[in-house]
Amino acid sequence: MKFLKKLFKYMLYLLIIPGVYVIVSLLLTSITVNKIADNVHAVNTIYLNTNGVHLDVVIPKDQIDKKLMEGLNVEDEAKYLAFGWGDENFYLNTPTWGDLTFKNAFGALFLKSNSLIHLTRYSQNRSDWVALNVTRAQLTTLNHYLLSSFKLDSNGEKVILKGKGYSTNDDFYSAKGSYSCFKTCNSWVNSAFKTSGLKSCYWTPFDFGLINKYED
Repeated sequence: MKFLKKLFKYMLYLLIIPGVYVIVSLLLTSITVNKIADNVHAVNTIYLNTNGVHLDVVIPKDQIDKKLMEGLNVEDEAKYLAFGWGDENFYLNTPTWGDLTFKNAFGALFLKSNSLIHLTRYSQNRSDWVALNVTRAQLTTLNHYLLSSFKLDSNGEKVILKGKGYSTNDDFYSAKGSYSCFKTCNSWVNSAFKTSGLKSCYWTPFDFGLINKYED
């Protein structure tokens, strides 16, 4: 009987904790930061892209700082660069949701691990991207945020994982930080926007949190 009581208590925790996480996440997602952002002097356009779960911030190549461009594998044909951030093991071993395993998901959410920047190159604008206008100051801060997310080697250079991209249009680079249920790929993009003075969520682990701020 004692064993059953303990089992019931643990089962209850397993149900309550995820529920509380989702409720708190939705509440914090609904709070808008930088609601009255300075867009009067906006002269540049950037984009948000999602695969349905994971957000990328997309910037026209000609609006990317020289420092951020240094060491990136970018061809002349590329007109837009999409930046994403996430868990290294998850990125490399879960190229599609069909490859998702409990081990990879658990490790990404709860275990300390390395992270990567995922850089994708596009030759043209896509109709499903969400466009937003930014000022020069906001764009500069965003560039600095992205640059500071790269982990550099002893020579101060970006570290590319050669041959690890999903296709000929993308690459992975070593990044700073460790992924968790509190610092997700989407909260990383949201933090980039918040830091840059752009409209954002107070905090969100979801892709729709930030997307919805610009689709209203």
